[in-house]
Amino acid sequence: MKRVIPGRHGDDRGWFSELYRADQLAEAGIINLFVQDNQSLSVPAGTLRGLHFQTPPAAQAKLVQVLAGAILDVAVDIRRGSPTFGKYVAVRLDAENGEQLFVPHGFAHGFCTLEPNTMVAYK
Repeated sequence: MKRVIPGRHGDDRGWFSELYRADQLAEAGIINLFVQDNQSLSVPAGTLRGLHFQTPPAAQAKLVQVLAGAILDVAVDIRRGSPTFGKYVAVRLDAENGEQLFVPHGFAHGFCTLEPNTMVAYK
């Protein structure tokens, strides 16, 4: 599990942020070929999505970011034999700070929206 903080470059018009940079992720030890790019909108606060996971050979890692609103993002280690099997990480992510969470293969992932009209992007 790794938190990723993309840079934001602001001026009087607002800001610009690079949401995905393979080179910066590689520097953080994240080397992944993402197979799909997803976006979800949850209208009511308190919407629960997950826990989802894929088993090999279709296992996927995820890079999660909130585009509008806020979530409590949760990932659970489901790798049998792992010293952290069954342990979880819960992180608040919101659109205001733009932080991302990298969830590796072998983890179940889900989130609960903390605000109405929350939009989440994950690859």
